[in-house]
Amino acid sequence: MKILLLGIGNVLYADEGIGVHFVNYLQENYRFSHPSHQLDVMDGGTLAQGLIPIICKYDYLVVVDTVNAHGVGPGEVYFFDFDKAPSEIDWQGSAHEVEMLQTLTMMEMVGDRPKTFVLGCTPTVLEPMTLGLTPSVAAAVPLMETTILNHFKSLGFEVTRVKDLAIETLIPDSYKRGVILDEDNQI
Repeated sequence: MKILLLGIGNVLYADEGIGVHFVNYLQENYRFSHPSHQLDVMDGGTLAQGLIPIICKYDYLVVVDTVNAHGVGPGEVYFFDFDKAPSEIDWQGSAHEVEMLQTLTMMEMVGDRPKTFVLGCTPTVLEPMTLGLTPSVAAAVPLMETTILNHFKSLGFEVTRVKDLAIETLIPDSYKRGVILDEDNQI
């Protein structure tokens, strides 16, 4: 089985970049091996429909992204089968979220969408030109990590930690210069 772990998001909009930052974090810190399954990790950015030729080559897809959910705070983590999304999930958050939903729906209509799961985190801010994650979303990373590692282990993958880098060290340099946002998006 060919599996794609796909991080989606716009890193220029603070927490909206969690999907991209998270898959880069996993790729730096872990190695996954399986006797017969292939796992590829990819930063899909905001390409949405541009990813169709890539996604359709896989049997199984895990999308990591922000998700909006009614009545929950920032930093909440969701992991669900795309075909059985929890009722509180709202796909109308950001432009890339809507485009990705449309992409997956179009792929389903023509029979090209692989079995799809979503690992999502509710964002704090979607602020333009703000690199990095807010404290609430950064605090969700350990739960996201445990969730995805357990999922791949349940599929028979051997997971080996090869580094112990913090997610913040993988975010572009302007964030590393000390720009840390509080919950009100203040420096």
